[in-house]
Parts: sequence; C-alpha cells; structure tokens
Amino acid sequence: QVQLVESGGGLVQPGGSLRLSCAASGFNFRTYVMRWYRQASGKERELVAITSVDNIPNYVESVKSRFTISRDNTKNTVSLQMNSLKPEDTAVYYCNAVRGVQNYWGKGTLVTVSS
Repeated sequence: QVQLVESGGGLVQPGGSLRLSCAASGFNFRTYVMRWYRQASGKERELVAITSVDNIPNYVESVKSRFTISRDNTKNTVSLQMNSLKPEDTAVYYCNAVRGVQNYWGKGTLVTVSS
C-alpha cells in the first residue's frame, strides 16, 4: 500500500524556520521524482519544490534562497527546510511522488506563519 506521510508543520513567527518531512512507503522511492506542493486557503495548489531521482532541486521563484528540498533514498524520505518564513507561506504543504502516470499524494501538513 502506497503511503506518503508528512510531518513537521505548525505555527511559527515570521522570520522563523520549519523543517517538513515526508516518509514514503509502498513503492520504489528512488525511482520517483519527489515534489512539495502547497495550498493556501482559497487558492489553487501550487508547486513549491522538486527533487529529481538524482537529488537535483528546483524551486518556485518565491521560495528560492529560503527553502531547501532534499531526499534520502536510503530512508525513503524527502524533506523541505523552510527558512525566513513569511505570512504568505501559510498553507497546507503536500508531499507528492510522480513517475510517468503514477502520481501519489500525502494528506498534507499545515504551516501557519503568524505573529
């Protein structure tokens, strides 16, 4: 059974940091591109960061230099280190695994950036 379980969300003040983690199981993790998406209240889900099977990252412009995505193929995990957080980063963050037509999602973890 495929599972993606996110953790690490919570409430943080502007300028603070959080580290999200996604634990994967039930599929051949190392062969999947891993992504983090987010969805703010009332908005569409947006892609935040991608890591290739070779751990090459890419980011949406709004999070470049603040967020870092990384994967550990030995532990079947992908992380998102988020620094210098802003109120506009508030959203539910989702882990996503994709390979061809196969596309798996976690249930998300809420990040709230507020003073």
